[in-house]
Amino acid sequence: MTAAILILLTALSLGVVVVRRRSFAVGIVTVQALLLAAVAMTVDHDPIGGGAFALRGAVLAVFFLFFIRRTREPRPVRAGMPPLARAGIAVALALLAIWLIPDYGLEVSAAQRAALTIIAFGLATAATHRATLFQVLGIILVENGLALAALALPGESSLVIEFGVTLDLLLIALIAGVFHERIFAQFGTGDSAPLRSLHD
Repeated sequence: MTAAILILLTALSLGVVVVRRRSFAVGIVTVQALLLAAVAMTVDHDPIGGGAFALRGAVLAVFFLFFIRRTREPRPVRAGMPPLARAGIAVALALLAIWLIPDYGLEVSAAQRAALTIIAFGLATAATHRATLFQVLGIILVENGLALAALALPGESSLVIEFGVTLDLLLIALIAGVFHERIFAQFGTGDSAPLRSLHD
């Protein structure tokens, strides 16, 4: 796993943190998933795992674009803070994670830093965006970081685990997408801010 691939995977994650358009963010996450699939197939010589990553990326792209078309926003949902501030929070969280979490035995030490950075960027995406679809994409970024760590583990991963994780993620995304659509139907927007005013 080369440094260029790790940098590209990390840069794509930062792109999701700073972009405003939902379709751009979906495209970035899809490219990242397909890049992970290519890494699994070529670097790790795992065509089945790579196929699972590719299938997951394609299904999620179709799924999210379907929800974007069904939930057109009357006006863009503002994140609540400018892109530079979101990027700063994401980078600070990534540096904190790299500093605090000890080495956990990946074949390439840079892969651990990249995986932790992608996970941190996913958490920052979910925390700093008010649009519900971006919050779901943040969860997908966290899973992509975990997938990168799994690809960098010494030895071969279990086929059952790879398909199990893929299925779990698809189910989580499906449920989250249904919630996104219900929120949009109720409030006329995918902005999560009105949910803060709800009480029993």
